[in-house]
Order: sequence, then structure tokens, then C-alpha cells
Amino acid sequence: MIKLGVNIDHVATLRQARGGKEPDVLEAARAVRKAKADGVTVHLREDRRHIQDADVKAIKQKVKIPLNLEMSLNAGIVAAALEIQPEKVCLVPERREERTTEGGLNVVGDRERIKPVVEMLKGKGIVVSLFIEPDSAAIEAAHGTGAQFVELHTGAYANAFITDDAALWKKELIRLHNAAQEAHQKGLGVNAGHGLNYENVEQIVKIPHIEELNIGHAIVSKAVFCGLDKAVKEMKKLIEMHTPSGSA
Repeated sequence: MIKLGVNIDHVATLRQARGGKEPDVLEAARAVRKAKADGVTVHLREDRRHIQDADVKAIKQKVKIPLNLEMSLNAGIVAAALEIQPEKVCLVPERREERTTEGGLNVVGDRERIKPVVEMLKGKGIVVSLFIEPDSAAIEAAHGTGAQFVELHTGAYANAFITDDAALWKKELIRLHNAAQEAHQKGLGVNAGHGLNYENVEQIVKIPHIEELNIGHAIVSKAVFCGLDKAVKEMKKLIEMHTPSGSA
């Protein structure tokens, strides 16, 4: 069965809007665990716009759930990851002016910069994934870094899905399908995420070889109306309903 990692960044976004302690990110992580998600994902950004170092440390120390840390190649962030030692790390690109991560890593151009970071993280027993576009060049370069996983950027598919152009989102779905197959053939584990929600996830879980989906904004948004426990459980149910037997 495909695993679900729940990104709780935007619980911290709401907290940072006013300062103080509410809503509590640690309690969000506990709620995600109680709802039987397979992991918690947080992005420790260089500008600390939502998740803070203390949040990452508290989740790692106090919540018995696999922690996936999204992070850039920034030396300070890398040092924090090596100290905290989450179970998993996903290396992502980061620009200060973006609202959210807007694309995959430039693994082809930055491979020599990425490779030593991968080696350092793996040396601490951390499983490393690279957030990439679903194309052959990125997959080949990712394989050359020594990373164990790739996380396929599903943003183009998600954006196409909300249009009336079925041919476009189906084209993006085929790209993801082909990329998952190619990555698997190279011995890479395959995850996926970005822009996934309760409407478009059904098609993604049918792609063979995907092991985990990381979903945040849609779940936190739904939680505003029904609570985090119910929002996580509904996404888990959708994944379970639509995952073909033996697809991962």
C-alpha cells in the first residue's frame, strides 16, 4: 500500500501569522500519528517562514512517527539536519520569493554540489530523496548522486487537473508514469508530491512503483472544517481505495 506522509508546514504558517504557540505544531504531529499516517513532513526553510528548528527537534524527540525533513542545500540547514537526524530527508530547491516550492532540483547542473550532501546525510543513516521533475535527465542525474529515492514533482499534473483540458493532465500523468518506471529500473525508490488533493490523488496512486505521497496543503485546508484527524483519515482511505494491488 502506498504510504502517506502529511506535511504540516501550514499549521506553522497559521501560528506564525500571530506569533505565540497556537496552533501547536507538535500537537499537529501527534494528531497525524493518531490518524495513522505513515509519516510527518516539514520543510525547514532558510527564512524560517513557518517551521522552526525547535519544531523539527520536538517532533523528532517526542512523536513516534517517521520524520521527513524537506530542505535546501544551504550549509546551515544541512548542519541542522545532521544534528537532528530525521529518518528521511528530501532535498528541494528554494527561492526566497516563492510562495511554495515551484519545481524540481536542478540535479543535472548541481550534481557535484548535491552529491557530498547526500553522502553526509547517508553517513548519519538518513534516507535521502531528491525532489525532481519527471524527466529522464533528472532521473539519471539523481541516480548519480547516490540518493536512494526521488520524489516526483506532481505540480504540473495538479495544475493541469484543475483546467478543462483532460488531454493536458493525462499527458502529465503519462510523464509521471514513465518517470516512475525509469527511476524504478535504475534502482531508485519513488515518492511523489506537490499540489495533490482529494480530487486528483486517485490517478496518481494508480502509477506503479510509487511508494509514498507527501501531501500537506489540501489536508490542512480540509482540517480547518473537519479536524486534522478526519482529514488525514479521508486521504488515507482514498489512497487505499484506489491503489491497485501490487502497484508499489
